[in-house]
Amino acid sequence: QVQLVESGGGLVQAGGSLRLSCAASGRTFRYTMGWFRQAPGKEREFVCAITWGGGNTDYADSVKGRFTISRENAKATVYLEVTSLKPENTAVYYCAADRTNPYTVVGARYEAAYEYWGQGTQVTVSS
Repeated sequence: QVQLVESGGGLVQAGGSLRLSCAASGRTFRYTMGWFRQAPGKEREFVCAITWGGGNTDYADSVKGRFTISRENAKATVYLEVTSLKPENTAVYYCAADRTNPYTVVGARYEAAYEYWGQGTQVTVSS
């Protein structure tokens, strides 16, 4: 069983930045890791993903150039650097782990690809 714990969320002004972290516990960290978010009143949506080796990433068009995903396998942690934040980026941000496909981000945009989910961390962007 894998547990994922997100941290780093908070209240930030528009244009600001945050660094979200997702720490995994378990026997292995050999997963493709993804970040998703759910804004108030909306469905959860894909943000980005990264393969186990870090060599392949995928980003939603809405965050390209502003968000960066990375990972430190030795610490079993994945990060999401979010910059140039906008009020519409207000959401609960979730990390997720795909055990079945650790070497590809093909399919990583779909929630069904992930077996494990964290509880989320709230990001609130004020205008």
